[in-house]
Amino acid sequence: MPTTMTQSHPVSPELVHRARAADAFPHGWRRRDEHTFSVAAHWPHDHVFFEPVAGGLHDPLLVVETMRQSAMLIVHAGYEVPLDYHFMLTDLEYTANDSQLDVGGQSALIDVELEFSRLEWRGGRLSRLKVHWVLRRLGRLVATGSGQARVLSPSVYRRLRGDRTSPGATEHLPLPVPADLAGRSRPADVVLSPCPQERVWRLRVDTTHPTLFQRPNDHVPGMLLLEAARQAASAALGPAPYVPVAGDIAFHRYAEFDSTCWIQVTDAAPRRPGMTSVQVTGHQEDSLVFLATLSAPRAG
Repeated sequence: MPTTMTQSHPVSPELVHRARAADAFPHGWRRRDEHTFSVAAHWPHDHVFFEPVAGGLHDPLLVVETMRQSAMLIVHAGYEVPLDYHFMLTDLEYTANDSQLDVGGQSALIDVELEFSRLEWRGGRLSRLKVHWVLRRLGRLVATGSGQARVLSPSVYRRLRGDRTSPGATEHLPLPVPADLAGRSRPADVVLSPCPQERVWRLRVDTTHPTLFQRPNDHVPGMLLLEAARQAASAALGPAPYVPVAGDIAFHRYAEFDSTCWIQVTDAAPRRPGMTSVQVTGHQEDSLVFLATLSAPRAG
C-alpha cells in the first residue's frame, strides 16, 4: 500500500493520458490522507476544443474532463498503477455551478479534491474504484461529481477485447451536421452526421482530431461519446447551444470503429425548475453503448 505523502508532485501529460501539454489540465498533486488527494489544475481561457460557451462560460464538459484526468493521475501516481494499464470509466455524474464558470481573460486555477472508496485489488494492483470529486475556484464551489471505474492490466484488457486491439482509423468520414446546429464553432469539432430519422444522428468519428484522439485507440473514447450527447441535445433543442451544467452517463459497452453508432435524443423530466433535461442514447448493432441524461438552464 502506498505511504502517505504531503508534498506536491508535478504532473506530466502522460500521467493523464494526454500527448499535448495544452490538453493536460492537472499540474500538481498531493496525498492528503490514505485515500484522499488534492490536484491543482488550470483551465485555459482559449482552449481550441473546450472553447467558451454561452457568451463567456467555461465548457461544462471541461469539468468532466478535469475530473477524468485527475482520477487517472491519482490512479497512476498515487496508487502506483503502471502507465500501460487501462482506465475504464463505467459511469459518471456531475453537477456544475454555472455562476463559477466565467472564463475571464486568463487561465482559471482549479482545486480538485478526490476521495476514493470501494477499492478492490488484483495481484496487488488497484482494479476497481469509486471516486468523489469536489472542484473549487478561489475557495468557491465549482462542481461536484462521482464516478466508478475499473483498472485493467494489459493481459486482462487483451482478453476482454479479443481481436479488437488494433487502433482504429478514419475511413470514409461522413459529412458533419452544420457546426452551429451542434453547438460548435468549427466543423472539424462536430461528431454527428445527419440521419433522416428525427432526433437521431450517426456518430462521426475522426481519429485525426488532435484533442479527442491523442494516441492510437482501439475503441471510440468515452469523452467523444459524451460530446456526441451534448451535440445531439443542441441539435434537438436549438437554436441556442445546449450547456449541460449537470449530467450523468453510464457506459454499457465499448463503441467500436467498424459499425455505425446511432445517437438518439428523447425528452426527460427536468432535474429542477428552470432546467431542460434530455436523455441521450448510443446504440451499435442494436446494443446499448451508453445512456446519458443531461440538464441545462432553460433558454430565455
